[in-house]
Amino acid sequence: MTSDIQQDGGAAPALTPVQPLPAAIDGRKVGLMICGHGSRDERACAEFRTLCEAMRRRWPDTPVEYGFLEFATPIIRDGLNSLRQAGCRHILAVPGMLFAAGHAKNDIPSVLNRYQAEHPDMVIRYGRELAVDPAMLRAAGDRVRGALRDSPVPARDTLLAVVGRGSSDPDANSNVAKISRLLWEGLGIGWTETCYSGVTFPLVEPGLEHCARLGYRRILVFPYFLFTGVLVDRIYRAVDSVAARHPDIEFVKVPYLNDHPGVLETLAARVREILDGANLMNCQLCKYRIQILGFEASVGEPQESHHHHVEGIGSGGHGHDHGHGHPHGHGHDHHHHGHDHVHHHHRPHPHADHPLGPVTLKQDGQG
Repeated sequence: MTSDIQQDGGAAPALTPVQPLPAAIDGRKVGLMICGHGSRDERACAEFRTLCEAMRRRWPDTPVEYGFLEFATPIIRDGLNSLRQAGCRHILAVPGMLFAAGHAKNDIPSVLNRYQAEHPDMVIRYGRELAVDPAMLRAAGDRVRGALRDSPVPARDTLLAVVGRGSSDPDANSNVAKISRLLWEGLGIGWTETCYSGVTFPLVEPGLEHCARLGYRRILVFPYFLFTGVLVDRIYRAVDSVAARHPDIEFVKVPYLNDHPGVLETLAARVREILDGANLMNCQLCKYRIQILGFEASVGEPQESHHHHVEGIGSGGHGHDHGHGHPHGHGHDHHHHGHDHVHHHHRPHPHADHPLGPVTLKQDGQG
């Protein structure tokens, strides 16, 4: 059987008082740009806008705009144009993304670099992704605790399956596994497994089938996603499918992160990091910079956005094509992180034929 745990409702979460952002830097008016992935699902876009409105409330004296990489409007360029029209010439840009995979490392920097090249009077400084952070872990822990609290089954008789987005970047995938481990050890749950919604392995349904064989009475399935969308819906459908084959196990759909206060606090911290000079994207395990086991062919690949042809598509627009961006390179100064799937010309995962991975998904008619 399956059951759902509802997110807490109520008023918008309160934010702790913070130091205001500077009005200007080196004579240039400061503006904040929040860069999202975008989705064909309006629910996901609405949730992203809610997060951005929280940042506006946090810094009411600073112009704050947002934009999407693909599938929705405004696109990132539109947000930058709005800041420019407001007189901003020093832009603090942050990716509203969980981990530093291709979108945060390549696609968004390409869009920002291209825009700055077109407007040399502007300075655009790029922050890092939300990453593995104590506040993000508290947010995840709150979501999982809600599920544990609503059941008579002890935590030690419960298995937690954490589901990440899945990427061709092994460092981003490993961060999802780290979140799983931290939740497991912090909450005293009986066992934890990690699955992914695409690109890598194990995918959700074969991963949950594996979980079902481990003998636990209750399986919590937690999408480690910021927002809803096609992939979160697909994850929950996979839960229903596996639960139907295992009626003796209780499967619980844990809510995704959304605008939990911990998410908002972390995003605000990423903005402050740009100003404080502590913008530390993890480059030690970057597959573009150093040979990582199984991904050796990715070293030195040009890093540019493959999203210019889908900017705005799916939101009533016809897309925007501004030409290819400039690779930001991995020398490695990243000073310039719920998604729909689209086919880009990215190098495939080196183990795309893994029996629990993407080929299985296609063969099962789910791709």
